[in-house]
Amino acid sequence: MVKADAYGFGAQAVAPALAKAGARTLFTATLAEALAVRRSLGDGPTIIALNGPAAGEIPVYHQASLTACLNSLEQAALWAANPGPAPVIHIDTGMNRLGLRPDEVGEVSSILGGARPSLVMSHLACASDPSHAKNALQRALFVEAAASFGGVRRSLSASAGAQLGSSFAFDMIRPGIGLYGWDGMDRAAMALASAARVTAPVLQRRRILAGETAGYGATFTARQDLDAVIVACGYADGFFRSASGSAFACVGHQGVRLAVLGRVSMDLLIVDASAAPGLQAGDRVELLGPTIAATQIAAAAGTLPYE
Repeated sequence: MVKADAYGFGAQAVAPALAKAGARTLFTATLAEALAVRRSLGDGPTIIALNGPAAGEIPVYHQASLTACLNSLEQAALWAANPGPAPVIHIDTGMNRLGLRPDEVGEVSSILGGARPSLVMSHLACASDPSHAKNALQRALFVEAAASFGGVRRSLSASAGAQLGSSFAFDMIRPGIGLYGWDGMDRAAMALASAARVTAPVLQRRRILAGETAGYGATFTARQDLDAVIVACGYADGFFRSASGSAFACVGHQGVRLAVLGRVSMDLLIVDASAAPGLQAGDRVELLGPTIAATQIAAAAGTLPYE
């Protein structure tokens, strides 16, 4: 899964690396993403744009050797009017997001005029919770609906679903967040290595005295004298402003986690460096990597590791 610019890691670098490692099918969300991945790969792996084609786009799919994912009867009709390589059929089994309803499967087969898809897929809503009853319900609905396309490959699970057991694997799994360092579960189930390390430079080390405040709004007041460093990163760079004044330590240096003091500025962070006496201007701190995991950033910002 290389949608959303390979989860922010850079699809034009990630897609060729995955292809070199043996990935035979790559998924994007949009046609524009799929075209960019095709340019970075050249001929080779199958590329599927999950959002499916809009009017006038089917010729573009053909020209770039992209596989159409059909989510609706309307998209099936677009493909049938200008057919090409076997499409993917997406069946909605309980997300109420994209996909054909199970009771539309017979009609889509009629629209396709007997053409067989290359893959039938669905997506689990609650795979991050292995005990959730909806997982088994969706699997049963998927098996029943996919039976209309006998012998066609089936795919139900992304990173979390792949951990629910072999009965959820079918013929293809679609790892996404798992490729980039998080298992996708509500509770940690698998230790994965971070796929990247993001750092930012320290601009200044300074002393903050007891009673002094730091940052916009004076939301932080030092209870005792402390050392701080000013880091060249802020919400303009993607560091969540909602992590302001968090009790979670979400900056790292030499394996030590350091807390952000006060509000996150547009371009700057004020970081408690009392536990890092050697940290000076010109050094770099870790914002994502082996010390600061995506789960910790998410906890500090009140969001989830995907974001």
